[in-house]
Amino acid sequence: MHIEQLRDYCMAKKGVTAHFPFDAVTLVFKVMGKMFLLTGLGSWENGAPKINLKCAPEKAIELRESYEDITAGWHMSKKHWNTLALNTGNISDDFAAELINHSYELVIKGLTKKMQQELENL
Repeated sequence: MHIEQLRDYCMAKKGVTAHFPFDAVTLVFKVMGKMFLLTGLGSWENGAPKINLKCAPEKAIELRESYEDITAGWHMSKKHWNTLALNTGNISDDFAAELINHSYELVIKGLTKKMQQELENL
């Protein structure tokens, strides 16, 4: 996966925006103003891309135990976020997309009913 593919995949989702709220190198994707994916552009430039994704707590633990390239979220709540090392050959692009979808859906479920309705109407 390339950074352009990641960006296009995330931006194709309903209600998604891209931001640099923390600094000039941390790209954050939000749905209805809530983060579902973060990535440091430096890791992509260095050839070792990583993404942080929100994850259901039980699933987060299961994934970390099953995949060495999935660890507790770097600089995030370890209970709710995972870091995925991409392009190592151990996590396919399809599996990464599945986990991105899980993060996106998890954030949507946490939105207020009003915000969920606004998203549906986009």
